[in-house]
Amino acid sequence: MQLRRRLPSVLGRPGFRRLFAVRLSAQFADGVFQAGLAGSVLFNPQRQASAADVAAGFAVLLLPYSFVGPFAGVLLDRWDRTRVLALGSVARAVLVLTVAGEIAAGVSGLPFYASALVVLSAGRFVLSALSASLPHVVDADELAGANALSTTVGGLATTLGAAAATLGRLLTGADSVGYAILAAAAALPYVLSAAFAHTIGAASLGPDRTERTERERVGDVVRGLRAGVAQLRSRPSAAAALSALALHRLCYGIWAVCTVLLYRNWFSGDGMLRTGLAGLAQFVVATAVGGALAALVTPGRIRRAGSVRWTSLLLAAAGVVVLGCALPFRLPLHLLAGGLLGFCAQGVKISVDTLLQKEIPDDFRGRVFTLYDMLFNVALVLAAGLTAAALPENGRSPGALAVVGIVYLGTAVAYLRSGGLTPWSRRAADPTSAATP
Repeated sequence: MQLRRRLPSVLGRPGFRRLFAVRLSAQFADGVFQAGLAGSVLFNPQRQASAADVAAGFAVLLLPYSFVGPFAGVLLDRWDRTRVLALGSVARAVLVLTVAGEIAAGVSGLPFYASALVVLSAGRFVLSALSASLPHVVDADELAGANALSTTVGGLATTLGAAAATLGRLLTGADSVGYAILAAAAALPYVLSAAFAHTIGAASLGPDRTERTERERVGDVVRGLRAGVAQLRSRPSAAAALSALALHRLCYGIWAVCTVLLYRNWFSGDGMLRTGLAGLAQFVVATAVGGALAALVTPGRIRRAGSVRWTSLLLAAAGVVVLGCALPFRLPLHLLAGGLLGFCAQGVKISVDTLLQKEIPDDFRGRVFTLYDMLFNVALVLAAGLTAAALPENGRSPGALAVVGIVYLGTAVAYLRSGGLTPWSRRAADPTSAATP
C-alpha cells in the first residue's frame, strides 16, 4: 500500500523517469549478455568446464575488481555522474562485441575471463553511479519507494533480457557462434542506455561538491577512500548493515553456485520443470517474482518495524528456507526456494540501500556504494572458492547447504543484537515522527 501510494509521486519526477530508463535498458542488456556468457561457459557442448573451472572463472572475473572498486568510488564522488552513465554504457557496448568475438573464436582461459571482467566491472561502476544519483531525483521520504521500484523493476529487466536471450538461443543454436550472437545483441540496449543518459542535464546527478584536478593521483584516491571508511566508522549502523549484507551475499553466492551445478548435473526434468539453461531461466523467473513481491512489502515494513528488525527477519527467513526447501534436493522445492530467497535477498538489498542513502552524506555516497559492491564481489569470490574446494561436480552437498542455513540464522541474530535501532530506524518505527531524518 505504501509503495502504491508513493509511485505516482516518484514517477511524476522527470529526473527519476530518465534515470529509471537508463537503469532499465542497461539491466536488460545485462540479462542478455549474462545469459550468453553463462550459456557459453556452462551449457555449450563445445566448452565442457568442470565445477572447479567454473568456480575459478568466477574468482578471476570478480577478484581484481574487488580491489579496484574503492578507487572507482572516489571517482564517482568527483566526476559528473551523468557523464559516467553515458560513457560507461557506450564502453560496455564496445566491450561486449569484443567478448562476443572471443566466444565465436573459441577463446578460453585467462584472456576470455579478463575480457568478461572488464564488462562486468563497467557494469558495477554504472550501477554504483545509479545508486549514488538517486537521492538527486527524489526526496528523502521517497527513497524507500524509489529504491524498491528501481532495483526490483531493474531486476525484472535483467530477467526479461535473460529470457529473451534464452528464447533467442532457439534461433541462433547452442554452439559457440550462437552464444556469440546472443552476447553481441546486448550492445544495442547498452547504446540505448547511453542515449537516455544524454537526456539528463549535466551535473544534475551530483556530486554536489567536487574536487576536480587535471590529473588524479594515487594519494588523492587513497585519502578519499580513507575518508569514506571514516564515514562508515562514524556510523556504526551503516557498518553493521554492510557486514550483514556481506555475509548474506556469501551465503547466497554459495547457494547460487550450488544451484547452477544442480541444474547442470543433478536435477532431472519434472513435468513442465526443466533442467539445463531452460531450467535456470525458470529459476531466475521465480527469483524475480519473489523480488517483486519484496518490493511491494518492504517499504511499508521498514517504516513500521525499522530497517534493522526487517533485515534481521529476512535473514532468519532465508536460513529457514535453505534448511527446509533446498536441503531435500528436489527440483520443485528448489524452485520454491528460489522464489522465497529472491524475496529475502531483494528485501535485504532495499533495506540496506535505503539506510546507506539516508545516513551517508552525498560527498561520500559514491565511495560507500562502491565499497558495497566490493563486499559483494569478495563474498562471491569466497563462495566460488568454497564451492571449488568442497562441492562435488553435481552440486549436491547437504553439509554445505546446512552451513549456509545456519550462517543465515546466526547473522540475523547478530545483526539484530549489535545493530539495535538506529536513529532513523526509531523514527521509521514511530508513525508520529517526521518523515525525513
